Parts: sequence; structure tokens; C-alpha cells
Amino acid sequence: MSLATNKMFYVSWEAFHRATKELAGQLLGQQFEAIVAVSRGGLVPAAIIARELNIRVIDTICVASYQHDKQGSLKILKDASLADSARLLIVDDLVDTGETARALREHFPTACFVTVYAKPQGKPLVDKYVTDIEQDTWIQLPWDMELAYSTPLAGGE
Repeated sequence: MSLATNKMFYVSWEAFHRATKELAGQLLGQQFEAIVAVSRGGLVPAAIIARELNIRVIDTICVASYQHDKQGSLKILKDASLADSARLLIVDDLVDTGETARALREHFPTACFVTVYAKPQGKPLVDKYVTDIEQDTWIQLPWDMELAYSTPLAGGE
């Protein structure tokens, strides 16, 4: 995928927080003992979900499959130290093609896997998510953007 050929979906900090809190609401009452955040995208939603569900044990699994806007081969850079369990929650920001999700499912077969956003190819691999994103859409998350002045279409000020 390339940014030049895709539709764009922009997400503000407020929208991301609201969607993640909605995801946490879907998980209420399930008694998770720990979270594994998928770095880098899963770090922020994992922190929000940990707060909302009062989960104090958090670990990371560090996975690389994208180099900015190009998807490459999946590499686990750092494994989580937590053992697989039905009371373990795996959190990521987005499931796209499903490559990362498949690897995580193999690694943690009984854990609950959630994402904030889901594209059609990866959606069957997650247990819960909040927002559907079209497969050909590139999502711009708030930590990848900066606020900047935008010139009016008619020009001038």
C-alpha cells in the first residue's frame, strides 16, 4: 500500500479516546488480569483501556511490519513475558491485512484480541473492535500528525 493511492481517514486525539473508551465499555465485566499492548499502535489504547477497566498489569509485544506507509514482513522485536490465558487482553490500534493478528493469535491462542479500528481482511481475527475502515483507506492516527494552519479554498484570510 502507498499513501498516494489510498483514501485517507483522519483521527483526532478526542475521537481516538472516545472510540477506545467505547471499546473498553464492550469489555466491562470480563475480568481481564493483564494487557499486552502491541507496540507501537496499541500503546495508547492499552493505557486508556487499562485505566477504564482498572487493569494494573501491562506488558508489550513489539512487532514491526510497516516502514511508514509500506507493509513488509512481520518481525517480533520483543516478546511479551505474560503467558497466554483467557484472562489476557491483547490490544492494538488497527487490524489491517491480518498478518499481525494471525501471528498474535498463534502466540496467544486463548487471549482476547481487540482493536479500535478494523479493516475487512483482518476483522475476522479480532474479538472486538469499534470502527470499520475500508481496506483501501489509510488511517492517519493522532500521534502521526501535527496541527497546522490551512489556507482557505478561496485564498486570502
